[in-house]
Amino acid sequence: MYRCGLLTPEKEPVPLKSIEVELQVRDHVATVVSTLSYDNKEDKPIEAVFVFPLPGDAAVCHFSATVGQTQIVAEVKEKQQAREEYDDALSSGQQAFLLEESDQSPDIFSLSVGSLPPGESASIRLEYVTELAVQADDGLRFCLPAVLNPRYQPRGSEGPSVEVTSVPASQVPYTLSFSARLSSPRPISKVESSSSLDPLQFLNAEQTQATVKLAAGHKFDRDVELLVYYKDAHQPSAVVEAGQASAEPGSLMGDPVVMVSLYPDFPQTVMSSVASCGEFVFVLDRSGSMDCAVNNTNPEQTRIANARDTLLLLLKSLPMGCYFNIYGFGSTFEHIFPESVEYSEKTMEEALKKVEGMQADLGGTEILQPLKHIYNQPCVPNQPRQLFVFTDGEVWNNKEILHLVKENASSHRCFSFGIGEGASSALINGLAKEGGGHAQFITGADRMQTKVLQSLRFALQPAVVDISVTWDLPKGVSATVLSPPITAIFHGQRSLVYAQLTGQSSEAAEGCVTVKYSLAGHPSQSRVKFSLKAVDTGLTVHRLGARSLIRSLKMQKRGGGETPEEVKKRVVELSVQSGVSSAYTAFVAVNKGNNETIQGPLVRRNVETPGRRAGGGSPRNRAVLIDMCGRTPLSRYQCGIETECYEAAEPPQPKQPCKDPFLQLVSLQKASGCWLLDSALAAALGKTSEEVEKPKPAPVSQDVWATVLALIWLHGFKMDIKEEWELLAMKSVSWLRAQNAPCVKECLEAANKLLGCSVQEASLGL
Repeated sequence: MYRCGLLTPEKEPVPLKSIEVELQVRDHVATVVSTLSYDNKEDKPIEAVFVFPLPGDAAVCHFSATVGQTQIVAEVKEKQQAREEYDDALSSGQQAFLLEESDQSPDIFSLSVGSLPPGESASIRLEYVTELAVQADDGLRFCLPAVLNPRYQPRGSEGPSVEVTSVPASQVPYTLSFSARLSSPRPISKVESSSSLDPLQFLNAEQTQATVKLAAGHKFDRDVELLVYYKDAHQPSAVVEAGQASAEPGSLMGDPVVMVSLYPDFPQTVMSSVASCGEFVFVLDRSGSMDCAVNNTNPEQTRIANARDTLLLLLKSLPMGCYFNIYGFGSTFEHIFPESVEYSEKTMEEALKKVEGMQADLGGTEILQPLKHIYNQPCVPNQPRQLFVFTDGEVWNNKEILHLVKENASSHRCFSFGIGEGASSALINGLAKEGGGHAQFITGADRMQTKVLQSLRFALQPAVVDISVTWDLPKGVSATVLSPPITAIFHGQRSLVYAQLTGQSSEAAEGCVTVKYSLAGHPSQSRVKFSLKAVDTGLTVHRLGARSLIRSLKMQKRGGGETPEEVKKRVVELSVQSGVSSAYTAFVAVNKGNNETIQGPLVRRNVETPGRRAGGGSPRNRAVLIDMCGRTPLSRYQCGIETECYEAAEPPQPKQPCKDPFLQLVSLQKASGCWLLDSALAAALGKTSEEVEKPKPAPVSQDVWATVLALIWLHGFKMDIKEEWELLAMKSVSWLRAQNAPCVKECLEAANKLLGCSVQEASLGL
C-alpha cells in the first residue's frame, strides 16, 4: 500500500479568473453552457490544465475559444490525431486548446489551454447536453460539481494519472455565476437546491417557463444541486426535433429524432405486495473518505455512521425466507458470511453485531475485487440476486467496474448510492444502468435511510421481464432506435427512448410507440402517441440520441458482433458527424489566424479546484498530481491511495449505541416482525416498564401488545419518515395477522391512550 504525504501547492499565479454557467432545462433534458475566462499575469507563455467533472452521460457538443478579438471553434477529431495537432501547435509557438474525456472515466474531462502569451486573456466556451436523473420523489436532478475528489487508483494498475490541485474553498481565486432557464409542457411546481437561490421567476401565466439563479455569496464548499419538480410528472410525453438543415437527409443529424419519455404505472395490487424472496447483497465502502462528514452543516455525522444506521433499517426490513450477506471494501474487502445465508433471527443478530463495529478503516477504494468475488458465488436457486452498493464514488477504474457489472447483468439487479459531494455520477449511474437497477445520490441534508429504503421497495417489486418496444408509424416513415435496449422498468420511474425518423409524412400525421412487458406473470404495456410535426429545439435531442447510440455501439463491442476496431471506427465517425464527444475523440482548436510565434519557454500550470473536508477535520491544502493527456509529464508524484488527506491517528473507536428513539425502537424488532415487551422497548417509547405493562388487555400476549405499541408509536410520531419504516411495519402486520390475536380493537384503544395517539385500525392495515 502506498501513502502520499500532504502536499501544499506552490504559490504560483493561477490563470483561471471566472466561470459562468448557463443552464437551459427543457422538460427532462438540459443544455449547459460554461464560459471559463483565463488571464496570464506571468511574464512567460503558459499552458494551463484544468481537470473537471461532468455528468457521466453528458454529451459535449461545442468547444470554442476567444483570444483577444479572435474566436476559434474546435473540431471533433480522433483522439490521437487531436493530441498530435495540439502538441504540434505548441511546438511551433501557436496557441492551441484541447478538450478530452478521460480514458478511464467518462465523467472526467481535461481542458488544456496552450501557449497563452504573457498579459493575454482567453475565454473558453464549453457546451454539453445531458439527461436529468429522476429521483424517487419525482424531482429531476441537475448537479454542477464544485469538487473533483481524488480518484483512487488500484496498486499496479496502468493508465494515465490525473493532476488536480485542491485548496480550501475560501482560497479559490476564481468566481462562479450560475443561472437556469426552465421550460416544460407541464407547469413547474417548484425548484429546490442545496445552495441558496434567488426566488423562482415565472415567465408566463401557465407557469411552464421560469428562471432562477444562484444567490450572491455562494461558497465553494458544496456542489450546486438543482431539483426541478413538475406537476403531473408521470405523464408520458414525446418530442420530435427537426434535423440540421445543412446535414445530409438520411443521416442522423439530417433526419428528425424523437425522444419518448415513458412512465409505466403498475397496478395497485402489484405495488401493495412485496416479494418474500431474494438474495440481498449489501456492499459498503469502508475506505478512509467514508469518515468524512455527509454535509458541512453537521460535521459530526459521518458517512460511515449514516451507512451503519441505514444497514440497521435494511436488515430489519428484509422479508423472512430471503437470503443476505454484507461486504465491506477498501484496499481489501471483508464479508460477514462466507456465502449468503438465510435470513433468520440468529443471522440477523450476528450481522447487526458486525455492522455496529464497522469503521472507515480499510484504506483505499478498490470495489472491483469484491464485485468479482460476489459474481463468482453461485446464485441461490429461486432467490433473485439484488446488489446494493454504497460508495462515495472516488474510484479511478470506472470503465473496468462497469464492464464487469454489465457482463453479469443477467444474474442480478444493482442498486447504487452515491454518498456526499463529488461522488462520481458515471460510477453511480453506470452501476444502476448496467445492472438494471436504480441510482440515488445522498448529498446536503438528504436522509440516506429514506432514499435507500425507497430503492429496497423497488428491489422487492416483481422484476419486469420480456421488454419490447414497437413503433406504429405512417406508411413511408421508419424508426431506427438509437438507445440501448431497456433492461429494467420500475413503477413511476422514467425510461427515455431515442429514435431517428426517416421518410416523409404530412404535418398532421401521428406516430405511436408501445413498450410491452411482463409483470408478475401478466402481460402489460405502456403507449405514447405523438405528432410527427418536427420542432426546432437546437439539436439537444439529436445530440443526446447520438450519445445514446455511441453507448449502444460500445455495448455491442462488449457483446461481440463487430470487431473492436470496427466499432471504434463507427463511434469516431458518429462522434465527428454529430459533433459529440466520445472516449475515442477529442475537441482541438489551433489559432492559425496570426502567424506570429509565441516567444519564450512554455510553463505548465495546474488550475486549483475547491477542496473538501477530510474526516470531519478542517480543510487542508492538497495536491493530487495527474496528467490526463498522455504527454510527457513534468516531475510527478504518484498517489497510491486516496487517504493522503488523513493524518496518522489512533485507531477509530466504535461509536456508542445510538440514542435516537426511532433507531432504538427499530433495533429491538425481531426478524419475524414482532417486538418483545421489556424495559428496552419501554425506554424507546419514553415510558417505564410498569407504564407499558399495566394497560395490556388480559387476553393479549405480551409480544402482540409490544408489537401493537411499536406500530402505534411509528404511525403516531414518525409519519414524516414513513418510507424508512414502512417495510418493517408491513412485516409486523403480517406477523400480527398470523397470530390471530383476540381483542385487537381493545388493544389498539389501550395503546393509543397510553401513547397519546389516535391511530385508526385501518391505518395499520389490520
